[in-house]
Amino acid sequence: QVELVESGGGLVQAGGSLRLSCTGSARIFNMPYMGWYRQTPGKERELVAGFIGSVRREYTDAVKGRFTISRDNAKRTMFLQMNNLKPEDTGVYYCKMSGGREYWGQGTQVTVSS
Repeated sequence: QVELVESGGGLVQAGGSLRLSCTGSARIFNMPYMGWYRQTPGKERELVAGFIGSVRREYTDAVKGRFTISRDNAKRTMFLQMNNLKPEDTGVYYCKMSGGREYWGQGTQVTVSS
């Protein structure tokens, strides 16, 4: 059973914007932690942005001021608005929802060209 479905990745030039979406099943959407992670070749998956509870947000330093995490509870969807993208933002982006167990999306490729 697919619990999380991601969309919104793509190829964009540096300075451009993309918005990622992650829609969760009714069973898991309101878990205590929800977040976006990024993985690049040869590196471990790293946190980009997350919700702690329903309101508190956290961001890795590299994306502060450029990325915004948000959610639409009625649509069971979490978003990552990415502005002023840089080549170093390139990677596969995964959404995660967790609360005891972890659930991951399938990943979506983001490529930023210089």
